[in-house]
Amino acid sequence: MSLRILIVVTHLLGSGHLTRAAALARAFARKGHETTLVSGGSPARLPDLENVTFVQLPPVQTVGTDFKTLLDERFEPVDATYLERRRTLLLNALKETRPDILITELFPFGRRVLKDEFSALLDTARNANPRPLVLCSIRDILVPSSKASRIAEAHERVLRDYDAVLVHGDPELVPLEASWPLDERIRPLIRYTGYVDENEEPVPDTHRHGIVVSGGSSGASLPLYRTALAAARDIADRSWRILIGRGVGEADFLVLQEGAPPHVTVERARSDFRSLLSGAELSLSQAGYNTTIDLLRSGVTSVLVPFEAGSETEQRLRAERLHALGLAEIVPEAELSPQNLADAIRRGLTRATAAPPSISVDGARRSVAVAESLAHSGPALQQRIDWAPLDLALDQARDQGCPIRFWWRDDDAVADTPQLDRLLGLARHYDAGIGLAVIPEGIEASLAPRLAGEGKAFALVHGWSHANHGAAGEKKAEFGAHRSLDIMAAQTEQALNVARERLGLKLLPVFVPPWNRISQDLIPHLPRLGFRGLSTFTDRKASFPAEGLIQINTHADPIDWHGTKSLADPALIIANLARAIERRVAGEADRDEPIGFLTHHLVHDHVIWALCERLIAHLAARDIRFLCPDVCFGLETRSHLRSNGI
Repeated sequence: MSLRILIVVTHLLGSGHLTRAAALARAFARKGHETTLVSGGSPARLPDLENVTFVQLPPVQTVGTDFKTLLDERFEPVDATYLERRRTLLLNALKETRPDILITELFPFGRRVLKDEFSALLDTARNANPRPLVLCSIRDILVPSSKASRIAEAHERVLRDYDAVLVHGDPELVPLEASWPLDERIRPLIRYTGYVDENEEPVPDTHRHGIVVSGGSSGASLPLYRTALAAARDIADRSWRILIGRGVGEADFLVLQEGAPPHVTVERARSDFRSLLSGAELSLSQAGYNTTIDLLRSGVTSVLVPFEAGSETEQRLRAERLHALGLAEIVPEAELSPQNLADAIRRGLTRATAAPPSISVDGARRSVAVAESLAHSGPALQQRIDWAPLDLALDQARDQGCPIRFWWRDDDAVADTPQLDRLLGLARHYDAGIGLAVIPEGIEASLAPRLAGEGKAFALVHGWSHANHGAAGEKKAEFGAHRSLDIMAAQTEQALNVARERLGLKLLPVFVPPWNRISQDLIPHLPRLGFRGLSTFTDRKASFPAEGLIQINTHADPIDWHGTKSLADPALIIANLARAIERRVAGEADRDEPIGFLTHHLVHDHVIWALCERLIAHLAARDIRFLCPDVCFGLETRSHLRSNGI
């Protein structure tokens, strides 16, 4: 299905943001999507945009690191009328394209100086019918504000207006939290795409010789060019090629060119830059996003002088990561001198070439795949989740001194599967306990070793075979009133023994009847059969339905079992959790019973996984973690003793 895509970007200093956005636009267009790229920065040379529609707003730019003062093409400060003209053209582009997907580059994690126009864009998109999927596109490393209030403002904007955040990086090199203090509520929206490489051509394998110097497209690299020229006089046994970006004025360019010794070529930046790198012994550059991709792809030894003016930290962090991998020497900008630079170059030339790490550079294609997946997931994923009922109930419980605890039960596990791995990874990431109701008859050999390393995951006994023995026309049940009590008791005991034999210390003697239905006549027999706990659904009627048997139930299920078999209405899920809290506050339910969240990992689709993670993250942000099931059922001492062979 062809989608309409609108990408909005404004670059203020260099053109890296525009280059990356253009690469994304081309990738969408190549997949047959009707793509429009809106640029609000200075006009820049771009590779062929192919079938992408390009819209240029009245441009704004900045000088140096003063990102608060917006200038026009003549370097004059812009006024309100100028900005209003930009805003009008931007909203016209939104109206004309009627996008299925709207992507804003960097905002709201940056470009705060353009907040008014981005806010107008997002507000209009939010009120559109149908509302587009809204994504944020950011590079691997961000520069957060020193003010916590502004970071919080960005998070709230993401939660209110965005469906996902595309991080164009690889966490194996730089995870986002290395540069930005992620709110736990934001984490479920993060999608790593890998680095966006504007040049998809294969890298030639040639003999390496000489030194290539580059500094991006802005004029901020002029000090690097001057220092490199001075260092080149001290290293005359190699040929040098210094590539000057278009942001450096013609007068400065000519001074550099005229001052170059015979073994140094000074010329403007070239389109075959990567080919030059692939044939160079050493690269001298800053540590911008696109330059880093070029270095990783070409495998060239590097000396990096990261841009650090105005308290910029992005390039320094990226340079340090490359240095840690043995791929680069670093000369801090504050220590830049001909001698220090020449020393670093000599170290680089004698350094053994390190193998490039396995870093994903397929970010454009993967960004398209993520966006398509989100768009095709349907409106359920795009629904804004109103957490207010849950938060209000939690606040009221806190104010009235009513402790609220949560636990997590997941049903039907039998083996180590990709779905189980995802479930356990999610629980581990949020430090959540989880009780896996396993089907004893179907337990495979892979399950026990998979659970062995999960300190907060325990198995529970989920019936025997999950077979329905209910009569025709009756609700499904394996241990319902219609069966012989003796048969059910024998099968229940068998289930516990088999599960314990196969799972050992990771099994808790807790019975979870399939379909949450159990004969009342069977319950009194569970303790003598070896069980210490029981779990079904809805509020328990008694803490101990039989002597020596504690009951802890579940209360909210994210699946619409009787309809779509996908995600239930998020508002209904939140309301169920809020009502469970309110009943405890009002004394209508046992305050000591933790509220249970019930999932079924084997049948989760994309939107169910998304809701689960967002709920867990929302509670984690309030410092509420799911309890370990052994703690819930009062078996923590027992499991501790067993784990120590006592």
